[in-house]
Amino acid sequence: MIDYTIELNNLIKFFGRRLIFDGINFSFSSRNVYGISGPNGSGKSTLVKIIADLISPTRGKVIHKYGEKKIEPEDLHNYLGFVSPYLFLYDEFTAEENLIHSANIRGIKFNKERSEHLLRELNLFDRRNDLVRGYSSGMKQRLKFIFALLHEPQLIILDEPTSNLDNSGKEIVYKIIKEESKKNLIVIASNEDSDLQLCTKVIELEKFKKQSNK
Repeated sequence: MIDYTIELNNLIKFFGRRLIFDGINFSFSSRNVYGISGPNGSGKSTLVKIIADLISPTRGKVIHKYGEKKIEPEDLHNYLGFVSPYLFLYDEFTAEENLIHSANIRGIKFNKERSEHLLRELNLFDRRNDLVRGYSSGMKQRLKFIFALLHEPQLIILDEPTSNLDNSGKEIVYKIIKEESKKNLIVIASNEDSDLQLCTKVIELEKFKKQSNK
């Protein structure tokens, strides 16, 4: 089985003059669940966006590899599944239409069998032909997991994954995380204890708030 790995090399991020974090060095590898913790505003979303190449660090590097192959930023989306509160859904489309559109944007063939499997797993199959505007916030959150997993990514980044989920929704999501972690690399950004309990290692961002002398 080929490993997916990430190296964070001396990551530093400022917004203006405000230091978000300084000196993060960390290694990630497949078949593990890693956590990024900290209170609201600590930089959790900023760090996962940097890992996902959505924004750039002020200094430092993020290196993605699949086996021995270094993954270039323009190809990262082929390997990455991302769940976040800021992921956009088309309210005027049905759930299935959203998923078809997502596949088209990625330039891949829509896998109906995979889609229906995930819709069942996330307890949305019976609502797949309903407009997303009629979904509850919890249903929308579960649909975002299907977006992230549809193309069978090797790296799964979850930013506040249980946001808007009730207890049954959390149980569904935790089961999927445990199953996906058997073969893939999962990174969870959260301040929820129940989310972080799934993680084998956790980056505590409060430890990286003091600027070191460089």
